[in-house]
Amino acid sequence: MKILYFDCFAGIAGDMTVAALLELGLPMAILREGLAALPFSGYALESSKVERHGIAGTSFRVTLAGEDQPHRHYGGIKALIEAAPLKERVKEISLKIFRRLAEAEATVHGVELERVHFHEVGAVDSIVDIVGTAIGLDYLDIGRVYASGLPYGRGFVQTEHGRLPVPAPATALLMQWIPLTGDIGEGERVTPTGAAIIAALAESFGPPPAMVPDRIGYGAGAKDFPELPNLLRLVLGDATNQATSEEVLVIETQVDDMNPELLGFLMERLLGAGALDVGFSALQMKKNRPGTLVSVIAQSADLDRLSGIIFAESTAIGLRYHPVRRVTLARRVEERVTSLGPVRVKLLEGGRVAPEFEACRGIALASGLPLIEVYRTVERETWQG
Repeated sequence: MKILYFDCFAGIAGDMTVAALLELGLPMAILREGLAALPFSGYALESSKVERHGIAGTSFRVTLAGEDQPHRHYGGIKALIEAAPLKERVKEISLKIFRRLAEAEATVHGVELERVHFHEVGAVDSIVDIVGTAIGLDYLDIGRVYASGLPYGRGFVQTEHGRLPVPAPATALLMQWIPLTGDIGEGERVTPTGAAIIAALAESFGPPPAMVPDRIGYGAGAKDFPELPNLLRLVLGDATNQATSEEVLVIETQVDDMNPELLGFLMERLLGAGALDVGFSALQMKKNRPGTLVSVIAQSADLDRLSGIIFAESTAIGLRYHPVRRVTLARRVEERVTSLGPVRVKLLEGGRVAPEFEACRGIALASGLPLIEVYRTVERETWQG
């Protein structure tokens, strides 16, 4: 399984990410072809070799081609991506990143999510950088993403809202729960788009995971800071073992005054908002009341969003959380042809196969076969051992 490690020693931006992916082997022709599926124009892409403090890297820029760009809101951009003839994985990654960026902007400016406004030029940059990142991850067949900590930066940056402190408010919000590295000087080292990419994609933060590096790509930022090379280093490699260890959060709350019919909806909301897993356990609470323990496994960056859903969709008035480490087997999802038709399955290291429930459920309902028979057939016909 391919692993991508973001070494953000100097920070991260959207253009730096795309540039580093180009260095890792993403052809510019594939990038252009993918972006051409989006129904907007009036921009040009430029890529060139540059040097930062004696280190060769690639720069990537989006420039306007003389046409005015319309105002765009998150709701419109989301609809645009969903309707575009892009690969499903590219859509999924793009929408995940854009949602994180829009959520931060909505919180900072106090507006509804669907009405978050992206500046004319900034919208083009963000769309190209985010969708371009998704195209690169899909083309390079990246299975998991990890990242180092991020530099906080200091000073001020000029924006359409005026002069703001570094990092910009939306960026600072996106950097919550991400480890911060030491002071590396003044200037904006992490942009909102760069922070959204890391917050949405990285499974954990810290040293590189167990991997065998295969390629290294350097994406150069537009500025050349005196303290250190303004480069994003992406390390592409293969996992060295079947299991991966990472740190996650366990969020828990106990309720004894809630209609159990509402628990199912709470689970749906949490899973839809990025929770890694959700479970309910029966327990006996004070005054001999039967209750429910709600347990959520999540990335640390998702704590605020998931906590808000728990408070909104349950009767909980408090919760607790603590970090834990978990070990997971490497897996990938593929569509396999069987005698029952195409079925999506999880392929685990060592040849193990885990059929996707919804795919098997659909076949069972359509064919009238027992679900357990569908499972057995899929497992037998897709076994890789």
